[in-house]
Amino acid sequence: MYIEQGYKGLHELWRYAVGVLIIFMGWQFIGSVPLVLALFVKAMESRDFPTDIPGISNLLGSNLFLFLMLLTFVIGFLTLYFTVKFLHQQSFLSLTTSRKKIDWKRVAFTFVLWAVISVIFIGLDIFLYPDDYLYNFRPGPFLVLLFIAIIFIPVQTSFEEYFIRGYLMQGLGIAAKNRWAPLLGTSLIFGLLHIFNPEVAKIGYGVMVFYIGTGLFLGILTLMDEGLELALGFHAANNLTAALLVSADWTAFQTNSVYRDISEPEIGLEVFAPVFIVYPIMLLILSKKYGWTNWKERLTGKVLPPGDLHDTLKI
Repeated sequence: MYIEQGYKGLHELWRYAVGVLIIFMGWQFIGSVPLVLALFVKAMESRDFPTDIPGISNLLGSNLFLFLMLLTFVIGFLTLYFTVKFLHQQSFLSLTTSRKKIDWKRVAFTFVLWAVISVIFIGLDIFLYPDDYLYNFRPGPFLVLLFIAIIFIPVQTSFEEYFIRGYLMQGLGIAAKNRWAPLLGTSLIFGLLHIFNPEVAKIGYGVMVFYIGTGLFLGILTLMDEGLELALGFHAANNLTAALLVSADWTAFQTNSVYRDISEPEIGLEVFAPVFIVYPIMLLILSKKYGWTNWKERLTGKVLPPGDLHDTLKI
C-alpha cells in the first residue's frame, strides 16, 4: 500500500519538517540563482527591471527563460532525491510505487491518453474560435523549445509529483494515520503552489478550482493505483502539450509555441469542465483498465505501521 511505503525509511515527523525546508531551499533559492543572475545581467544592460513573468520572458527570450525556470526544478528534484536517500534512508522506489518495480507501461498509458485528449481539445477550440489564436510557428525557436521541453518538462512535472503526491502524501499520511487527510492536504498544497501563477492574477481566484481539482484527481490516481506512475504520465503530457502547442501572455509558460492565445481570458467552461466532467471520465476509464476496487478504504482508510497492519489482518 502506497502511503505505508514511507515506513520503509526513517519517518519521524521532524525529518519531514526538516526535509520540506531543505527541498524548498534547494528548489526556490539555490535553483533560482542562475535565473536571478541572468535577469540581473540583462536588466543592467537594458536598465529595465521587469516584475512579471511576461516581462522577464521578453527580456531574456522565451527559450532561455523557460530553460532557467525549469532548471530550478532540476535542482529541486536533486535536493528531493538526496533528502529521501540520506535524511530518510528510504529507497526512491518506495517513494514511487508499492510495486516491486516502476511500471513504465502505466506512465506511458496516461501520457499518451492525456496527450491525445489535450490535442483534440486544443485543436477543437482553435477550429471553433480561430480569431482567438495567432499562428506562431517558427522552425528555429520551436526546435530549441522542443529540445528544452522534452528533456526538462518531465523533470519539472516529476518533481512536483514526487514532492507533493509522494513525499508529502506519505509524510502527512503517517502523521494523520489516515488517507483522506493527505489526499485533501496535498490537493490544497498543489493548488496553493500555483496561486502566484500569472493566470491567477489575470483571471482571478476562481481558476484555483482547476488547480485544486487537478491536485485531487492526481491524488486519487496515486491512492487508488498505489503508486505515482499514472500521475507522472498525466502531468508530463499536460505540461508538454501546453508548452508546445499554445501559450499566452498571461500564462506561466512563455514559449515559442505553435499558437498563441490572444483572447481575453475569463473563467469559463475550460476551468470547470476538466474537474467535473473530464477527470471523472478518466477515473472511470482507468478504474476499468486496472480493476480498482474498495474505493472507500483506499481513499479514506487508516494508515498503520506494517506490524499493526499485520496484526489487524491476522485478527
